[in-house]
Amino acid sequence: MSQAPAPVDYPRRYGRYAGMLGLAIAVLVTINAVLTKPDGATGIQPGHPAPPFAVPLARGTLTGAADIAGHAGAGARVAACAERGAQILNICELYERGPVVLALFVDADSCPAVLNQMQALAPEFPDVEFAAVAIKGERASLLKLITKRGLTRVQLGLDSEGALASLYKMATCPQVSFVLPGGIMQSHALLSTPAPATLRARVAQLEAAAVSRGYTPPRSPRSAVEKASSAADGASS
Repeated sequence: MSQAPAPVDYPRRYGRYAGMLGLAIAVLVTINAVLTKPDGATGIQPGHPAPPFAVPLARGTLTGAADIAGHAGAGARVAACAERGAQILNICELYERGPVVLALFVDADSCPAVLNQMQALAPEFPDVEFAAVAIKGERASLLKLITKRGLTRVQLGLDSEGALASLYKMATCPQVSFVLPGGIMQSHALLSTPAPATLRARVAQLEAAAVSRGYTPPRSPRSAVEKASSAADGASS
């Protein structure tokens, strides 16, 4: 009888690589499971209204699904735009104050990295509202994310059922939208994590477009107008 071949002792690194590959596949499955992608989804088109919504803030204790169609109130229906409060992230309230940069993301893999870029840009653009909503996120993990990434200047909301993914025609993770004061989409959404310079340029263009339409920045009018002029010059060159 011939002897069975001795078992091969493969290097441990192959097991490590297999584990990493398995993790990557699991992350992709998670993202695809969360995002129910409409056919040809590319975000809301420029010139169209930003769909109203209100969601609980991750830092608060308020629970419940995203309000996107309003709800029954005392004797009348309360629109989503009217859903206000200290623990609520309301897109209407944001664009009533000024231009809005809104990121929709899934708390997996590198998707939340865009939040750090938004955090870094916020001091440079004090009149722009920076906000993000976690699609089907969990409050406990989001609070850890806020602490880990030092998110003090980005308002973070929680969409526990993922309603905004369909409402905003979310196709990729992250998806970053640019909303003018009054609630109109200024430009096409960014459908991936941008380079920092790209995101900065898009925020500057958003602010420039807002100023050109008569928006008066309440906190830093001179610097905002100068940035608007600079962004317009850059776009024309």
